[in-house]
Amino acid sequence: MNDLERMPVVFFGHGSPMNALGGRYTASWQAIGSAWPAPRAVLMISAHWHVPELAITAAAAPRTIHDFYGFPPELYQIQYPAPGAAWLVERVTSLLEPLSVRHAQDWGLDHGAWSVLRHVYPDARIPVLQLSIDRRQPPRFHYDLGRRLAALREEGVLLAGSGDVVHNLRSLRRDGSNEPYDWALRFNDTAKHAIASRQHESLLDWTALGPDAALAIPSEDHWLPLLYVLGAQREDDQVTFFSDAIELGSISMLGVVLDARQHHI
Repeated sequence: MNDLERMPVVFFGHGSPMNALGGRYTASWQAIGSAWPAPRAVLMISAHWHVPELAITAAAAPRTIHDFYGFPPELYQIQYPAPGAAWLVERVTSLLEPLSVRHAQDWGLDHGAWSVLRHVYPDARIPVLQLSIDRRQPPRFHYDLGRRLAALREEGVLLAGSGDVVHNLRSLRRDGSNEPYDWALRFNDTAKHAIASRQHESLLDWTALGPDAALAIPSEDHWLPLLYVLGAQREDDQVTFFSDAIELGSISMLGVVLDARQHHI
């Protein structure tokens, strides 16, 4: 592929598993699937595979994982039967050498992946692999992996991160109100500014983004997928934001596209 044909990089604020059933954010996810060239495969980094190892899904038919509790029965009935891709397992393993990457048969596609992708690619024909987030490693490790994986963009692979730039479950509004907390709005805007202006160092050390960071990111699992996406950014990539809202007071649905072409999603 030449530069004009290379795949974008995308970060999805995936929010609640209920988004798998539809809602106000799914139109922008559907637009991505219809507006972009179909990739050969998707490599997803999801907040929900945050484990003490570096691994990649290697099953020919990854299972659909329902990694949540207390939701309506129809959510547990969803299957996303996207195939695996042995060639991409080997290519990722090669790109990350000399790091050891376990080829995992015991994981599949968690809801950070399928709740979004079932709207982006509803026919589930495009192969999807997940790369784990090694929670033993510091933020720069994840950013550097994104840089190494950026070569896949010229090979028809869509690199995608799935998390939330504001993710505080303890502060969720449970009284029926959807009004964002002031600190959540401020941090969401701070993160947007840093992403748009390529302040990657401050995003690597998110505590440097101000006092709201401790509330916005009480744990790193939903933040780290963004670092892979930023690591894959090229000099001529433009930044496009989509699905920009705060749900239940303390969950950001912010989506980010990095691409040489401007997108209107």
